[in-house]
This record gives sequence, C-alpha cells and structure tokens, in this order.
Amino acid sequence: MEFVRNAWYVACWSRDLTTAPLAATLLGDRVVLFRDSAGRAAALEDRCPHRYLPLSMGRPVAAGLQCGYHGMTFDATGACVEIPGQTRIPPNARVRAYPTAESNGMVWLWMGAPERAATAPVYDQPEFHDPAWAVEYGTPLAYDCNYFPLAENLCDPVHVNYVHPSTLGSAVGGEAGVEAVREGDVVTTVRWTRDAPPIGFFAEFGLFEGNVDRWQYYIFHAPATSVIDFGSLPAAPGARDDARGEGFRVYALHFLTPVDEHRTIDFWLTLRNRLTDDDSIGPRMSALLMTAFAEDKAVLEAIEAETRRRPAAPTVRLAIDKGATLLRRVIEEKLAAE
Repeated sequence: MEFVRNAWYVACWSRDLTTAPLAATLLGDRVVLFRDSAGRAAALEDRCPHRYLPLSMGRPVAAGLQCGYHGMTFDATGACVEIPGQTRIPPNARVRAYPTAESNGMVWLWMGAPERAATAPVYDQPEFHDPAWAVEYGTPLAYDCNYFPLAENLCDPVHVNYVHPSTLGSAVGGEAGVEAVREGDVVTTVRWTRDAPPIGFFAEFGLFEGNVDRWQYYIFHAPATSVIDFGSLPAAPGARDDARGEGFRVYALHFLTPVDEHRTIDFWLTLRNRLTDDDSIGPRMSALLMTAFAEDKAVLEAIEAETRRRPAAPTVRLAIDKGATLLRRVIEEKLAAE
C-alpha cells in the first residue's frame, strides 16, 4: 500500500531533539532533524546537493546546519546561506525543508505538499493538558512490517484475547462482539466485555475485588494515529458507556510512522486517570504493555513474511474486521485524493 503524504507523522520525542543533527527515515524519505539557534525544530532532506554527503553527518552552527564535507551551511528553510571561500551562492544550492510542529512532547513532520501543512491541525489529546491525568512515554517500537497491518491491529479489539491472554485479554469474553463506525477520517471500533474477572493489566494494580465490565474503544484517526481508550469498572447491569470516567481508564496512544514499505516505527505513550501520584505506576504499566507489544511484533512480522512470500494469496474477511475495512476505505480515499 502507498502512503498518505499529506499528513503529520511523528519523527521523534521532543526531549530527544537537540541542536545535534538527528537522522530519520519517514515514508522512504531520508530526513535530518535539528534545532536551530532559537530552539525551534527543523527538518531537511538528508543530502547535501554538492557531493550528496548526508547532512546528518554535519554539525550545528549559528546559521544552521553545516555539511561535514565542504562546509556548506543550510538554514531551517533549506536554503544555503554560507559557502566557504565564495560569496555567490548558486540558486540551486538548497535542499527540501519539511514543515515541523511540536505537540504533546512530540516532533511532527508534514510529508506532503508544504502549503497544506498550515491548515492541517496536529493531533492533540485533551487529557495531556489535564493535571488529573498522568502521562508516561514509552520506548518507540520498530516493526519489520508494513504499517497497514499494524494499523489494522489497532482497529481490532478481539485479538487481545488470543495474542495477549495474560495482559490485555483473557479466556473469558471471547464471544463478545464488536461495533464499528466511521465519522469522517475517524474509525471507532468498540467492544465491551461484561461481568468478567479483571484482565492481568488491571489485576496488577489491585483496584478491583470482584468482576468488572471492561471496555475497549479503538479510535483510529487516519492515516496513522491510534487512540485506544480501555479500562474497567465494577460490574453492574446495563450500558456503561457514560460511566467510563468512574473506572480505571487508560489511553494508549500510538503514532505510526512508516519508515518504508516494510518497516514501521510506533511511537506510543499512555495516559491514566488513577494512581497518578505514584511515579512507579507508569513504568510498571509500560512493562506490561511492552510484553503485549512483543507479542504483536511476533504476529505482525510473521504476517509480513508470509505476505511477501505469497502476495497474491486470497484472504478471508470476518465480521470482526469491520473497523479495519472502514479504515482501509478511508486510506484509499485519501490516496485517491492525492
């Protein structure tokens, strides 16, 4: 599948970007990121137009980023502003600059038509700004697979019972169905498991004595941002959608950045509404999730290998695939528009 380019993608955590050049590859484009002298994030094509040395092998200077081969210096717009030994700067002495933004502790790049970036908002989770919630940044995960099967996985609450039985799923509730709806570019897949023992993730923190009602809201903002709203509250009769704030509620956010056709980086973090004053909880939650993500990685990379071995093999679609099917439709529409 091709990539939607007119979109914001996460390139790194803000805390990891300094004036020192940082190399990255997004959607097949080799990019160098750095902070200018004012501390603003900048991103350029990672190739000097003189002899093609990657600019990520250069060094920061007051005027911008200096090539490590012959000292040509490029500012944040991609224009060459200094050439040692000459005052005339050729008009083609420039590199592509990518629009950048910083939000929620992340550096984002716009990979498509630059003029469209100004009117496209960067994703913002309201709970980031609420002191009643605690945030924990995870370790970015590298997957040796195309990004779309990972995106499908993030529209699929059913798989947790089979791939993550000890952490995010359980043997109880496997028969619970899913609902999926699309609103614009957002696909939401919902699953409730009623009156069941807490899953391992929530049992770890000892907040529930009996059975719980457990929810999974998989909210995918196409093309590459996933918000998983999941949690539990004491089991009780009736619909509980509006009661989620009364339970132990966690948002797991995944920002998928395709490296190329066969590699993807998942920048992920969590927000929680309980045990927010205990600094040990975030790392414990992350450790549990990393166990689950390792299980996802094994499954998705095996799927990638089999897909590459037999790319034309037929597939079977199931009722539980509705969310993934809706997402594919959104992506296809975006690609057609580009």
